[in-house]
Amino acid sequence: MKFDGTTTGSAAMTILKEMKILALIPLALLTASPAPAASAAAPTRTETAVLAGGCFWGMEWVFEHVKGVKSVVSGYAGGSAADASYDKVSSESTGHAEAVKIAYDPAQISYAKLLQIYFTVAHNPTEVNRQGPDVGTSYRSAIFPQSPDQEKFARAYIAHLNAAHVWKQPIATRIEHGGFYPAEGYHQHFAEEHPYFPYIVINDRPKLSSLKQKFPAIYKG
Repeated sequence: MKFDGTTTGSAAMTILKEMKILALIPLALLTASPAPAASAAAPTRTETAVLAGGCFWGMEWVFEHVKGVKSVVSGYAGGSAADASYDKVSSESTGHAEAVKIAYDPAQISYAKLLQIYFTVAHNPTEVNRQGPDVGTSYRSAIFPQSPDQEKFARAYIAHLNAAHVWKQPIATRIEHGGFYPAEGYHQHFAEEHPYFPYIVINDRPKLSSLKQKFPAIYKG
């Protein structure tokens, strides 16, 4: 991860703690998710979501602890396959965003709930081309819809959050399109395997505490 001289993500975490989205999202919007729960008799399905919100280490760690999520892969969204490597993406010239690809069971968790976690726990959606100490376009906030229904829902969700004025700053999250390319092996499950790495302790461990506090029913310890 790259640093611009700031030492902690405390300011971003303070904003996260003050968010009150859960109480502000209308029930009608939440139940309009493009991934409705399947019936108990229906075969297990797998849906995919691709979300970018800063360093993929923390994003991956958060969603790995969500019930209904089958797998999470760290990678690079957008840009081209030829430039999808950490060294090239870190140059901030390839157009990629560090992102995670989430495979989930819509019978257990909806796309709407994943977006709730994304906006309230996984990252700060008001920061432009950065997250905490990491600066650059590869750390931008962006949703890469995997279907027309996901795109329609994500746009409506963002519009509602902006209209609700949850934050003083407008939401910076962009809706983008492009491929997803898995990151190098050493990036996969990095936080899970290195939970006491200083960067993880400072920037990502508080996100797990927030996830457990705000979503206890779906927190997977």
